[in-house]
Amino acid sequence: MKIKQQSDEVFYAGGDLITFAAADLEFLKQQTERNPRKRARLCMHRDTSDPLHEMIIVNARDTYVRPHKNTAKPKSFQMLEGMMEVIVFDDAGKVMSATRLGPYGSGHSSYFRLHETRFHTLRTLTPIGIFQETTRGPFVMGDTVFAAWAPEDKDLAACENFLRRVDADVARLLPPHKP
Repeated sequence: MKIKQQSDEVFYAGGDLITFAAADLEFLKQQTERNPRKRARLCMHRDTSDPLHEMIIVNARDTYVRPHKNTAKPKSFQMLEGMMEVIVFDDAGKVMSATRLGPYGSGHSSYFRLHETRFHTLRTLTPIGIFQETTRGPFVMGDTVFAAWAPEDKDLAACENFLRRVDADVARLLPPHKP
């Protein structure tokens, strides 16, 4: 498979038939290590205009994903390797739910779907988390609404404080993760 780079963390699979093999996963892991935000994604769709977007994403532990919602787009996550939590917030920033995901056979849910637009974030609990994300296209930058109550990822101290608060809220909903 040919892989073309769009940015430091976004790559596209090329060709008419797309497969994903161990070498592709190793490539994504290497890109995650090199990337300052400690994440990388391989888009399986042809471009941002496709009506269906499927991505294999690798996030390192504690990667900050600013809470956001995608206007009128359902979204699903399927965990392939590692563990992560999907945390859903109300519009004011209160944690409404947390779901721990692991790969099939881990004893945790391996699949999560948001039918409706809601603020959410992802917390990787293991050294890396690998998952497939699927959503409806096309991708339009203005369709992603970032939570005003969550810090931008450039403010590292504010992000750490925010994540500590979120982790404390999640701890009231879920048992502790045991590595």
